[in-house]
Amino acid sequence: MTGSGFRRLDDREVHQGHVWRVVVADFEAPDGSRFERDVVRSPGAVAAVPLVFDAEGNPSVVLVRQYRPAYEQELIEIPAGMRDVDGEPPEETARRELAEEVGILPASLELLIELLPSPGLTDSVTTIYLATGCAPVERSLHGPEEEHSEVLHIPLDDAVAMVERGDIADSKSVAGLLLTDRRLRANDHS
Repeated sequence: MTGSGFRRLDDREVHQGHVWRVVVADFEAPDGSRFERDVVRSPGAVAAVPLVFDAEGNPSVVLVRQYRPAYEQELIEIPAGMRDVDGEPPEETARRELAEEVGILPASLELLIELLPSPGLTDSVTTIYLATGCAPVERSLHGPEEEHSEVLHIPLDDAVAMVERGDIADSKSVAGLLLTDRRLRANDHS
């Protein structure tokens, strides 16, 4: 998508990784001047907020604590994964990632938002769903981070408080948890 008279002229690939490509992109500004930007081209990602209710109807979410090499620390996140299977619809990717990472399969996925996680760096879009009707399935872990991850069941109110304290800080999880909380509160008042 372009806007305000800006045009992308060309991409020069400088690195091809397993999933991402790094390019130097040439652009033209509305006044005709040209400029370059480094851009990470990505197939995008999906994420889901698995929402479950206890016998009294209290909502909780299923999260994962896993090591993230880029930050050199463990983060608490909603389950997510790259859209790295060509032609796979995002809903199917979300179902696959939920089964692999936290061992659940949702009966329903409802779109919460298509998030632009880092617009100054990448063209990636993270599609975030609300997953309900979750049934247990066997986990299928991939890579050392997932093999050493921990599945957490946290009351939704506590997860929102963790966002507010900064204990949950990655953008997809913050957006997904806050939108889930907002949706439940709106439904309580309807």
